[in-house]
Formats: sequence, structure tokens, C-alpha cells
Amino acid sequence: MSHNGRAVGPMHAGERRSAPVDPAASSARPRGLVWDWSAAAPAAVYALPAAAVSTIDVSLGLALAVGVLPASIAGVAPTRRGRRAVVLLGLLVGVPMFLGGLLSGVPVLAVAAIALLGPATALLATRARLGLLAMNLSLPLVGIGLSYADAGEAAALAALMVAGSVFAFAVSLLWPERAPQARRAAPGLPTLDYGICLGAAGATAAAIGFAADLDHVGWATGAALLVMRPVADMQRIRSVGRVLAVIAGAVAGIALVRLDPPGLVYGAAAVVALAGVGGTHRSRWYVTAAFTTFLVFLLLLHADVEDAAHRFGERVGETLLGVGLAYLFGLALPALVRRRRAPEPPR
Repeated sequence: MSHNGRAVGPMHAGERRSAPVDPAASSARPRGLVWDWSAAAPAAVYALPAAAVSTIDVSLGLALAVGVLPASIAGVAPTRRGRRAVVLLGLLVGVPMFLGGLLSGVPVLAVAAIALLGPATALLATRARLGLLAMNLSLPLVGIGLSYADAGEAAALAALMVAGSVFAFAVSLLWPERAPQARRAAPGLPTLDYGICLGAAGATAAAIGFAADLDHVGWATGAALLVMRPVADMQRIRSVGRVLAVIAGAVAGIALVRLDPPGLVYGAAAVVALAGVGGTHRSRWYVTAAFTTFLVFLLLLHADVEDAAHRFGERVGETLLGVGLAYLFGLALPALVRRRRAPEPPR
């Protein structure tokens, strides 16, 4: 999900003696794809209630599975005290998503909020570890929340995220403590310029989504904000990874739904997906989107498989739109600015 690298140029931060660490985007991933059984096992346990409920009510069961996604991605902290942070993670996911749902009712306000939150969270990220989480996680969730025009639906999903994280915290206490690993330094901290570009990418995606009256405005907005990173190489990896992962997850979800399986199979699929999220969360390649898209497609299509082609085109198209805007504002424009700012060689 992340990549070694050092921020360079005017759009990125220089070297710093001490830097907060974002656990979702830390550096030094040893291999492209990593499988970690110690993280996959608890994530699978988190999914068991969802699997049980799916045998009775598929929609509710899959919704419960979505609720424990943040905890599954985060993994189990080494110490029991540190595991309390997963509850905070649920809040950092659920509350911004709810905020996005509220903002979606006033498109102009929503676009302006995304544009302003980009530089605001970038500045916060230079000062605190929580700021990196706000920039790399909470801000994209505000964007994703724009898909929920119904405030009640947004509130219910936010509550599921928080409740799922509380449940995951309780389950994580069953795992023995282990020695903490050395914390990795973040590969590059953002500058104000980067934050402005981040906000511009998300705001442009949201503006296009509202203007085009897309069904899920948050899909393109979230994609743009999730793939952008202060380190150019990291963003390139995340961009390619997200497109491929979304396509793979959507195809797998559609294939399963077309089989018209019983609720028990949907429950088992949720367990496998969440175990996959947990087991691969330390990978350098950005594969999380395959599992999240798979769950989203099961939730959207299990009762309406005839809508599969439309949903596939919508999800992939909006992902490409978001990734393209991230490329424009995160890579192309900064490169142009660097060239213009570079001193001319002596004649």
C-alpha cells in the first residue's frame, strides 16, 4: 500500500529529523504482496457475526461486514493498551463519512469543504501523527460520504463503523501481546502546496460528480483522495494498484452474485474478504480496494443482479476519473511547477 521514497521538489516535504508515522502508509514494505496470518485471523473472526447474520438477512450481514473493515485493515496492535486506538480509528472513519453525507445535500458547500480540508489536513499532518490519519484516511472518507445523500443512511453507516471498531477492539483482547516493532518513519511529509493540490483534486472530482449527477459522487472523489501521496513513486503505485484492484473486486463480486448463492455463501465470502484485507494490509501493492469493492458489489447487487453491468461501468469509470485527477494535480502540475521554478542554466 505504500512505497519507499523521499519527498523532493517544491510540492513535497524535505528531510526531517523526526516525523509522525501513518500506519496506513508507512514505508519499507519488503515485498509487493505480503500475507500475514497473524492479521488475517483476527479479521476473519471480526467477520463471524456478519457471516451468521447473512444466513438470515444478506443485506444486514454484508453491512455488518463493512462495519469492521477499518479494524480489519488496521490489524491488531502489539499491546492491549495500543489496541484501544482501533476505536478511535472507527470514529476517524465513521464521523467523516457522516459529514460527507451531510455535505452532499449542498454541492457548492461540499466542493468548497473538500478544497479547504486538503491544505488544512496537510498542515496538520506536518505536526502530528493524527494529522496524517486525517489527511490520508478521514479526508477521503468525507469524499466517499458524498455518495450518501440520505443523512439517515450516512448516519447508520457511520454508526456501523464505530460499533464494528468497538467489537473488533473487544475481540482483539483475546490475542496475546507481543513485542512492538520499531516504528517506521513516514516516507515524506506534505507541504502546503501538496495540500492545496490534494484539495483541488478531490474538489474537482466532487464538482464533476455533482454536475454530471452521478449516482455515487463519492467514488471518484474517494479514489482521487486515496491514491494521492506526497511521494510521487508511491502515488504511481497506488494509482495503478487501485484501478486493477477495483476491476478485480468488481468482477469477483459480479461473478458470485450471478451464481445466486444462499446466504451462507455470502457470509463465507465476507469472512474471506475481511481476512484478505487483514492478511494483505502490509503489502506494498495497493490491493485493499479489491476486497472493499468485492464487498460493496455484493451489497449493491445481491438483490439486483441485473444492474451489474451498470454498476461495473460506474465503479471503474469513476475510479479512472479520480485516479486521472490525482495524476493531474498530484504529478503533472507539480512537475510543471518544478520546471518553471528551476533556475535557468548559465549561458
